[in-house]
Amino acid sequence: MGKILISAFADEYNRDPIKHAEFLRSRGVGYIEPRFVNGENFSEIAENEVKEYKNILDSCGIRVYSIGSPLGKISLSDSMDAHLELARRCFENTRLVGADRVRMFSFYLRDGETRAEARGEVVDRVGALLDLADTYGITLCHENEAKIYGEDAEHCLDLLETFSGRLRCVFDMGNFILDGVQSYPYAYKMLKRHIDYFHIKDSLSAGAIVPPGCGEASIKEILADYAKDAQSPFVVTLEPHLETFSGLNKLVGKSFENPYKFPSAEEAFSFALTELEKIVASIG
Repeated sequence: MGKILISAFADEYNRDPIKHAEFLRSRGVGYIEPRFVNGENFSEIAENEVKEYKNILDSCGIRVYSIGSPLGKISLSDSMDAHLELARRCFENTRLVGADRVRMFSFYLRDGETRAEARGEVVDRVGALLDLADTYGITLCHENEAKIYGEDAEHCLDLLETFSGRLRCVFDMGNFILDGVQSYPYAYKMLKRHIDYFHIKDSLSAGAIVPPGCGEASIKEILADYAKDAQSPFVVTLEPHLETFSGLNKLVGKSFENPYKFPSAEEAFSFALTELEKIVASIG
């Protein structure tokens, strides 16, 4: 059975790098997925800032497993040349912190465009990102997300099979529920062989993100099944979105009052981590 290693989007606890690194150390979390540092996207910060951030993480004994980049989170109408420059900077920063994985997306479609119509351009753009990533020795991991080409399991599978293992999957079970897709067994079984790691958020199909284990995303069932067959340790990145994602209703086109409320982002994140730790402990 594969051991489950917990990572986190710790900017959801606090965007101050010292505060979120010290929090992870205090909770015994040994991995992080950088996304924002002092409010600035990690993919865009300067080299000296990256080195300062790595020193903070090193001092707390925290390793970077993957980067939570915004790559592929633009419209097909937007410039790909400019996006490749962002990717280049992202990959350089990724290597500076000693990581070799980057989370990405598969582009927002133009208004009125079908996925069948967009597929060729999506494949070309993802392929260009993969070609650049190869020059840095970096593995790109595609996340399912609302409104992008790879929103549902079928289109995720299409991309993953098209690139024959070059593109890997970061499986977000909570996003599938919000997008009206059954995360388990349907999406998970379809994508299991392509999964590199997981993003952990839980959600309700009515339109709310809730703490891990409190929703419909089947987190325990998915992780238990994956751990049973895993031959080596694997990573799960906590992305609770309990306090920091005020645009959810607009994004998913639903209006729902979240039953879980917290007085601060720090308390929300800490509670979510505790709930994830319970799930992991129950799996063994």
